[in-house]
Amino acid sequence: MFDFKNAEDFMEKCGYVIDGLWYPRVTKIVDIKSKPALYRYYGDSPSYAAAQAMTEQSAKEGTMVHEAAEKILIGEEPIVDPLIAPAINAFREFLLKNNIQVEPAHVEKRICNQVHRYAGTIDTLALIDGKFGVLDIKTSQGIYRDYNLQLSAYMDALTRDPLMAGLSTRWILRIDQGQTCKLCGSTMRSKGGRQKIKKPYRSNGKPFCGEEGHDWDDMKGIIEIKEFPYWQPDFEAFLGAKTLWQWENEYWLRKIGYIK
Repeated sequence: MFDFKNAEDFMEKCGYVIDGLWYPRVTKIVDIKSKPALYRYYGDSPSYAAAQAMTEQSAKEGTMVHEAAEKILIGEEPIVDPLIAPAINAFREFLLKNNIQVEPAHVEKRICNQVHRYAGTIDTLALIDGKFGVLDIKTSQGIYRDYNLQLSAYMDALTRDPLMAGLSTRWILRIDQGQTCKLCGSTMRSKGGRQKIKKPYRSNGKPFCGEEGHDWDDMKGIIEIKEFPYWQPDFEAFLGAKTLWQWENEYWLRKIGYIK
């Protein structure tokens, strides 16, 4: 409750001011949901400080991918850091093979839901194979169900806008990179200074190399896209998360007049 210096600090870190009114951010609201995988990650780390440093570096790399991908979507030519080049190269190839149309005005678009009183910033709106929807870019190691809460909030806000007629669906686009062991087929993901190795899901008849015996191939980009058209049930869950988030932050929300 008191993790903020003052009301102004709370407002800046947790929301946006739009047309003179303050609204909580979607991403802050969905953070209220428990994240067991994140807790295990911190528990397995040498220390909290080490985990925090890797998390911050991972977020930095994710931001780099986001920014480069968004520039490419609007026809710009970004300078790509070699650290993320495999992921961005794979993204370029993906765009060449798929019919994805994006308007520059729809990239990093701020949205606001005045009925349920929250705001957010979408990555972009897109027309994909004739369908118009929200496209959200993730740089995680998987597409998690939690993401649907965030996108459902965007969908409810946008479908209330008469200018968004035809908006019908949402996609998660995952951009990542990794290496595969030439000997046993294990994969390694390097991000934030951390190397995570996974054994093959299915045995290929070859023994697992062990931590020191892998022969890794070159880093390759990974692209995965999934569509989630039925957003209304997820939005009900988002509203539940918003209620819990408001309960958790009642002190500050009353202080700034968001709730009475």
